[in-house]
Amino acid sequence: MTETAFEKLLDESLTTLNFNQGALISGVIVDLTSDWVTVHVGLKSESLIPRTEFLADEVDGELSIGDEVKVSLEAVEDGHGSTRVSRIRAMHDESWKNLEEALETGALIKGYISGKVRGGMTVDVAGVRAFLPGSLVDSRPLESFDHLEKTFQDFKVIKLDKEKSNVVLSRKAVQEDLNSEEREKIFATIQEGSLISGTIKNLTDYGAFVDLGGVDGLLHITDITWKRINHPSEVLNVGDKLDFKVTNFDKEKSRISLGLKQLTNDPWEDIKDSFPINSIHKAKVSSIAEYGFFAELDTNTEGLVHISEIDWTNKSIHPSKVVSVGDEVDVMVLEIDIEKRRVSLGMKQCQVNPWLTFSENNSLGDVVKGEVKSITDFGMFIGLDGNIDGLVHLSDLSWTQSEDEAVKSFSKGQDVEAVILGIDPHKERISLGIKQLSEDVFDTFAKNNPKGTELTGQVSSIGEDIIFISLAEDVTGKIKSKEFKDNLPAEGDSVTSLVTSIDRKNRQVNLSIFALEKSQEKELIKENISKNKQIESETKTSIGDLIQEELSDSSQD
Repeated sequence: MTETAFEKLLDESLTTLNFNQGALISGVIVDLTSDWVTVHVGLKSESLIPRTEFLADEVDGELSIGDEVKVSLEAVEDGHGSTRVSRIRAMHDESWKNLEEALETGALIKGYISGKVRGGMTVDVAGVRAFLPGSLVDSRPLESFDHLEKTFQDFKVIKLDKEKSNVVLSRKAVQEDLNSEEREKIFATIQEGSLISGTIKNLTDYGAFVDLGGVDGLLHITDITWKRINHPSEVLNVGDKLDFKVTNFDKEKSRISLGLKQLTNDPWEDIKDSFPINSIHKAKVSSIAEYGFFAELDTNTEGLVHISEIDWTNKSIHPSKVVSVGDEVDVMVLEIDIEKRRVSLGMKQCQVNPWLTFSENNSLGDVVKGEVKSITDFGMFIGLDGNIDGLVHLSDLSWTQSEDEAVKSFSKGQDVEAVILGIDPHKERISLGIKQLSEDVFDTFAKNNPKGTELTGQVSSIGEDIIFISLAEDVTGKIKSKEFKDNLPAEGDSVTSLVTSIDRKNRQVNLSIFALEKSQEKELIKENISKNKQIESETKTSIGDLIQEELSDSSQD
């Protein structure tokens, strides 16, 4: 605008200006910043208007100094010497007319997506605030609307209520109209198994939406790559132009399923040839979990190193304490499940097995030394060579003491000796015994005094039904009280009885006076029978001799 034209406009505005509140007046832009527009409406002072009120003006082009604009007069004097005007109010009535016309004809209107609200987004349509429901933002579900915020878009008006200032828009309807022709073209040529090009439009937790040129296809996360990924963003970016394979096509439901990994050979078909069981490979740590970590054997093959397969001795160590994402480690292939597409890997198997080393260097019955690492309800763990532990069960602490009494004799950190009772390197178990360091007094006594042995001991204690007899140091026998009839002994009295059985579990000798008496009776009977036989034999010999002698004399006569 020339200086002369500006002066003419200014003169006209001064003569024709309506000073009533709400009146539409013309002004000229005299200054522009990123936040403000300065407008001169022919009065003494210039008016500052937020630039956001000119969004609709900037849809078709940039604002420039000298542009003529219509504004609504709000106050000639606002108390601070300034004239207050509004661009939005000037456009308001015109905007509502355009909205009503768009609703009636189906024409498109342009709006500025100004922000997000619950359930959708707000749109500025030439000064009129409208609502864009989340379900009508796009023709496909979107994980996020962030990329649309602060942008101009085309919309269709689907609901209008001027009295309630309620305007509802749809961007989805615009997209569907634009894509309908292209969709029909694609649907006419597409078929399952065919190749098609497209552009990644949106990434979600479950996959990616691909623009195929008028219609969207879904690339599920499991069809992106042969290896496991947590999110499509690990291998894809919005805007990527790629070739895809149509894995499923449902024309009635307008659904196209795509595959990216299907363009390459399935690595699982020959995985056992590439990675034999027990073979060792270099692998790159791809992710870490509470239960282990995943490692890539190659670009398409990934396996799990379970937490139990990380270290031979520390079964509860967190994977992050051992490896980091990106580390290259040696792993052994332990198991391959082709049906479930799982590879089990081991890291500890690439290191010396301390359990196997211990079994090679030690034998059953050997005495080992170690430190008490921990005491549990069932025994004690003893630290051994190779940073491994052996278990002394409570029952193997003492020959004579109870388990509760015996364990009190030990404490964490104490150095002890123990006998090796068992070694199982495959189950990573070593059984130890402390009581086996000394001879079992009871076992020796039992061997020397089997069933039927006559023993004499002293009464050590008297129970309600049982009399306990001390037979030797740490060896006790028991007799039923009824065997003494009415003549019960006192503590310290000597008692002679017979061994009837050995209770090795409870480490007691079962005794009986009755059994002793029966045994003695049998022995007495045997003795009497033997004596009678001897007397009988001697008597028979004397009579015989006499008869023989008499027969001999008769023959001589």
